[in-house]
Amino acid sequence: MRTVENDFIKFCVEDDILYSQFKKPTIGTLKNIKTIIDLRHEISIGQKQYWCYDFNGIKSFEKAARDYADIYGQASLYACAVVLNSHVTKFILNMFMKLKNPVVPLKGFTKKSEAVQWLNELKKKNNQ
Repeated sequence: MRTVENDFIKFCVEDDILYSQFKKPTIGTLKNIKTIIDLRHEISIGQKQYWCYDFNGIKSFEKAARDYADIYGQASLYACAVVLNSHVTKFILNMFMKLKNPVVPLKGFTKKSEAVQWLNELKKKNNQ
């Protein structure tokens, strides 16, 4: 298992899925989002990933950070499953993604196990 981390987030790759977990409550500033994307690229070592992104721990997300992530955050990804702590937030994210139709599939979940199951289904489908 490969891991990389800094003072606020930890990444690891296990069974061909990239996992991330915030180590402490974090504000999604532009600087922090750039760091997250850089660390994700570092652990991915140039390979596309299926990412289980545990969003619990983000206290807020600045607009500049959201805009940056929208432009640069999808590189080197097959799909992203976002684990959230609210059914309402999950619903809003999933509705927004349906309207937006992103290049990289992104879906919200409230349970990590369901997020991983969805990523594994996509991996299986894409490997056929």
